[in-house]
Amino acid sequence: MPVLLQAQTNKNVLLITIDDLNCDLGTYGHPLVQSPHIDALASKAMRFDRAYCQAPQCTPSRSSFLTGLYPEQTGVIGHGAHFRDLIPKVTTLPQLFKENGYFSARVGKIFHYGVPSDIGTDGLDDPVSWDHVVNPRGIDKDYEDKMHNIDPSDPNIGGILTWMNIDSEDEEHTDGIATIETIKLLKENNPKKTGKPFFFGVGYYRPHVPFIAPTKYFDLYPKDKITLIENQIQDRNDIPLPALADRPNQLTLSEDEQREIIQAYYASITYVDGQVGKLLVELDRLGLTDSTIILLLSDHGYHMGRHGLWQKSDLFEGGVRTPLIISAPGVSKPGTATSSLIEFVDLYPTVVELAGLKKPDYLSGKSLVPILKNPEHIIRNSAYTLAPTFSKVYPELHYRNIIGYTIRTDRFRYTQWGPDGVLGEELYDYDNDPSELTNLVRNRSFESTRYKLRRQLHSRMTEAQVPVYELED
Repeated sequence: MPVLLQAQTNKNVLLITIDDLNCDLGTYGHPLVQSPHIDALASKAMRFDRAYCQAPQCTPSRSSFLTGLYPEQTGVIGHGAHFRDLIPKVTTLPQLFKENGYFSARVGKIFHYGVPSDIGTDGLDDPVSWDHVVNPRGIDKDYEDKMHNIDPSDPNIGGILTWMNIDSEDEEHTDGIATIETIKLLKENNPKKTGKPFFFGVGYYRPHVPFIAPTKYFDLYPKDKITLIENQIQDRNDIPLPALADRPNQLTLSEDEQREIIQAYYASITYVDGQVGKLLVELDRLGLTDSTIILLLSDHGYHMGRHGLWQKSDLFEGGVRTPLIISAPGVSKPGTATSSLIEFVDLYPTVVELAGLKKPDYLSGKSLVPILKNPEHIIRNSAYTLAPTFSKVYPELHYRNIIGYTIRTDRFRYTQWGPDGVLGEELYDYDNDPSELTNLVRNRSFESTRYKLRRQLHSRMTEAQVPVYELED
């Protein structure tokens, strides 16, 4: 469904995705993680403090925000499916810009890739979205059989906690090569020379497992400086079993192993932060910062021990809340933050409006431009996310194909597992329990709140399940 060229603001677009990055960043208040370049971007842009993905896994999340549709509408609920097989006529975000005269290029992981298995390949890309693609591959691919692995019986090192400290240079790694290739594209396709604006999607692979980075980044995080989350196993007593995305050996990690894993995750974050910095420095050197819309985000959240969970695929705050920074020159006031609730389906209509293009009529998201102009503005009273159960410890849950649905409101999170919550419900009060330690679903004092949120969740589920027939064959 092509969209014809409209009057444009001539703004370029730089979309930076960072795989499996949570909000453990300096700009979000983390006391230890060093992220000076992302922090600097936030100081010149708007930081979204309550941004939520629509699915806490790579494939459904990316399929959702790159099409502007909910997972139920794309048909991609978990890993394995490609949205083109289900809604072949959809116009993706980069495709829309390409069809409107932009030079559209991808470097690294934007649509789904198996990591690290698909590094250096096209993965589950969408070829019609791009004029040019680069699939970087670095030395991190050469050490896959040498990783520290908490479950040596599992050959899928992209699905279990694996890590490695390599005495190496930034430029030798896949993400370092991605930065070099993007800078090359920026120079070759500078609109000041070509007269043609660009849409660049730059997808960094770290800190997705395996956590792997040069030694100098590990050295920034001595293990004795890392604080562990306490009493997380006891916290699980009131959590429904389908809500726990457990993986083998993660509940029995020693304290030293926990610190080593966290050290590797933090090192990977700071390594990627350095790559972002190089990219933004070059954008500025070329005089393109003021004419470029920049979005920096992750595809979902990530745990580092909370609730006994270490990775993703769950419906807790840590699994579905994501970092999001948007630089919209001439629209937002630099260095602002907003606590307004937003969803990742809102990104597509936002970028299109900022660029002065016409959006497709079928998009499910709402433009964030009013928030960019006024951080107090509210466009949503809830943020909606779904997830199929993802436990490698309880295989019977996969067999039953259980799906969980959740909404985050200003104060609460309400979650249902299975039809109408028959397999479990959760209710958390963030005003009094920001760490989600107490499930209030059986607390009589919150019974009216639970019923109200249940109705609100069912309304959101109905909204998200509206089919988009014109996109199907």
